[in-house]
Amino acid sequence: MKNFRVLSFAAALIVSAAVLTSCGKAEGGSSSDTAESKAESVSSAAEEQPQTAEKPDLARSGDMRGMTPAELVADMKTGWNLGNTLDATGGAGVSSETSWGNPATTKEMIDAVKAGGFDMIRIPITWGGHMGAAPDYTVDEEWFGRVQEVVNYAYDNDMYVIINSHHEEDWRIPDNAHIDAVDEQVGALWGQIAERFKDYGDHLIFEGLNEPRVKNGTNEWNGGTEEGRRCLDRLNQTFVDAVRATGGNNESRLLLVTTFASSCVKAAISDVAIPDDKNIAFSIHAYTPYAFTYNANADWELFDWDGSHDGEIDNMFYDLKEAFLDKGIPVIITEYGAVNKDFNDEEIAKWLTHYLGTAKSLGIPCVWWDNGYYLSGNELFGLFDRKDCDWFSKTELDAIMKVYE
Repeated sequence: MKNFRVLSFAAALIVSAAVLTSCGKAEGGSSSDTAESKAESVSSAAEEQPQTAEKPDLARSGDMRGMTPAELVADMKTGWNLGNTLDATGGAGVSSETSWGNPATTKEMIDAVKAGGFDMIRIPITWGGHMGAAPDYTVDEEWFGRVQEVVNYAYDNDMYVIINSHHEEDWRIPDNAHIDAVDEQVGALWGQIAERFKDYGDHLIFEGLNEPRVKNGTNEWNGGTEEGRRCLDRLNQTFVDAVRATGGNNESRLLLVTTFASSCVKAAISDVAIPDDKNIAFSIHAYTPYAFTYNANADWELFDWDGSHDGEIDNMFYDLKEAFLDKGIPVIITEYGAVNKDFNDEEIAKWLTHYLGTAKSLGIPCVWWDNGYYLSGNELFGLFDRKDCDWFSKTELDAIMKVYE
């Protein structure tokens, strides 16, 4: 659940406040923080479980083409998130994949996403419930195998594949009281992931930290605190160092680091250290403007897109350009999207045209957040119907693809 705080807006601050809350989301798009509300949102979901028996050798290899981060990012077009799936935290073991109501991922699904025109897929993954105790923090082998199986569906399709560490906020707390233990676990986790995937080519990208923040902390979604930002800097560098230490293709693999809460607000993007590494880019989340992209349940909520809020999108992208692109650091918007508000597909299509057109003009690829929910559930970001391997909204899909013709 995106636990945005309810803000009190004076009339003169409505627009600026909407921008501030449009750049991140709590829990990476999970259905809810409680078992009861999760159950409500998935009551009609199939009980299918992932099949992991009798798998062939999962190992893959590939070329590192010697491309710079800017060249690699420029080769990407548009992406899709396999949300609320391998990042789901209900159940135990591999059964957690379906615990938030989405079916087990199949090759047919990923083939359909590729056929729809997407050349990038981001696979959010929660590892914390599948790791052993300190000091080794060993990842469960069955879970690793299932993750790798899904990665291969996309990798074998010649897609760019981003894998990350999602929903880790219960243990990955970036403050002074926790940072030493957190730093150790982040390093141990990414050392194992990097070793597992070290032979894959440069179509596989690692994203170290999804929305790192102190839950319910000060300015949780708007840049955090000085203490939190400095702890984040340390974790970004630890992630990079852990991956590079494994050698092989990981010596030059593109790595995505991020801001506090992966936020696009100025307080976050203007005060983040750029790790000492030449093969990095920044991962940013931008649900802009929040009044349109979410069910805000407030009198300032937007249901139609008439172009009068184009400036909020333009300003956000200009800020990213100034903070990163102008310094030679590429950016990928690894999460964006707009919820279904009474089937306002035509309005979302107009929003998409401006949003993605602006992103494309700056060379910033964007990855739609799809949690699988379109008709029911919490946060209706669904674009692809995984049960029928078809699209909930061809209007939105066509709007995305038209930008990249």
